[in-house]
Amino acid sequence: MTVQIFDLPDLGEGLTEAEVVRWLVGVGDVVALDQPIAEVETAKSIVEVPSPYAGTVAVLHGKEGEVMEVGKPLITVESGAPSPTTEPTTGSVTVARAEEGSEAGSAVDPAGERYREEERAGSGSGNVLIGYGTPEAQASGRRRRPRNRPPARGAQPALPARRVPLVTSPLVRQMARQAGLRVADIQGSGPGGLITRRDVRSAIEAAGAITTAPAPSAPIAASTPIDAVPTTPVPVEPGAIDGRTGLAESQRVPMGAFRKTVAASLSRSRSEIPEATVWVDVDATELVRLRRSDPEGPGLLAYVARFVLAGLRAYPELNGLVDIEREELVQYDGVNLGLAVQTDRGLVAPAVMGAHKLTTAELDTEIKELTRLAREGKATPAQLTGGTFTLNNYGSLRVDGSAAIINHPQVAILGIGRIIDRPWVVGGELTVRKITQLSFAFDHRVCDGGAAAGFMRVVADSMEDPAKAIARM
Repeated sequence: MTVQIFDLPDLGEGLTEAEVVRWLVGVGDVVALDQPIAEVETAKSIVEVPSPYAGTVAVLHGKEGEVMEVGKPLITVESGAPSPTTEPTTGSVTVARAEEGSEAGSAVDPAGERYREEERAGSGSGNVLIGYGTPEAQASGRRRRPRNRPPARGAQPALPARRVPLVTSPLVRQMARQAGLRVADIQGSGPGGLITRRDVRSAIEAAGAITTAPAPSAPIAASTPIDAVPTTPVPVEPGAIDGRTGLAESQRVPMGAFRKTVAASLSRSRSEIPEATVWVDVDATELVRLRRSDPEGPGLLAYVARFVLAGLRAYPELNGLVDIEREELVQYDGVNLGLAVQTDRGLVAPAVMGAHKLTTAELDTEIKELTRLAREGKATPAQLTGGTFTLNNYGSLRVDGSAAIINHPQVAILGIGRIIDRPWVVGGELTVRKITQLSFAFDHRVCDGGAAAGFMRVVADSMEDPAKAIARM
């Protein structure tokens, strides 16, 4: 029996610890190579950690909610069993890999060291996480099915190993959990038995569970972070009274790694950045008309993103940072456009990398894909931390404006409110137009109000006459 201990890998960006959000396997489960075994939360994202080993789970080296250090044991997997066709000999033993329907040879060192896997058929799966994963190719060897032989006299019959259900989407697990269902009890209809949202809904209906699937999050959210689904509340001592308010405490919810990072980032932004805010009402009637003229074309947010990029070309000081140590103002040659996205965990601001190189149609595609990845917790650390400017559509929350907090170490953030019908004067006549509000918070160290107002007018004027603006881009 080969015992493989898998240490928590470096999940990127120099992070030294991660919190175990949820185990996707249990002791006794049979796991396949690269199968997700746990969801861990770093300071930047939730990551599904795949197993680099195939076999049976022997030990889980942590509890859900526990913060673990990188390099410490995460899971122990036992792979293989003594082959019934080969008798052990001095210095070498043949073992069967615990992969369904196959066997590969392994050998034990004559000095008595642990078994060393000698061969693996096929090439790497490509499911490689930062710091570890399957190689691109492995040495191949002869594969054979073990012959079935009756158990030795007096031996206890082996219990069938419990197979882990195939679930890849955190939303699927969340739906099942909210309905009080175990994914292990749900029959998957997807490829290879993959459990889909449709399967969970069917199981909910069959069980008569009174619940609804969670509504999809707004694609772009408010600037003020909204708490993610809380971790398990800490029990409050009966009769515990808050000394300041005189009220009894109902519960205490621990702050996870993500929420701690958000709190630290926002606090740093408020303490370090002398920010100022300007705003302007914009007649977006022509922009809405342009969008409606081509239903299959780019969305409104893609057009606004295009106009933001034009504004940053005119005022590049807003696309940079303040180097406090060297007392220098840095400007970037290019734009990674951050988009505030509300997820089940809270607000994140992943970036469309190299947005300045994209057409409006390409921006639309990238925005939709980035939003999907952020909701599913699959945005990369580079996307989550590499933004140089943030665009925030809090109109999806049906509000008109917000005094946004700048996403440190960036120096500016632009917000757009809901677009609604309002009375407006056009050519001296009162009429009804599609009006929205832009609000812009900027770091007063990098520019004065004139530059901020100039940037706002580039975006606002483009929204009011999009055809003319696009012709110049």
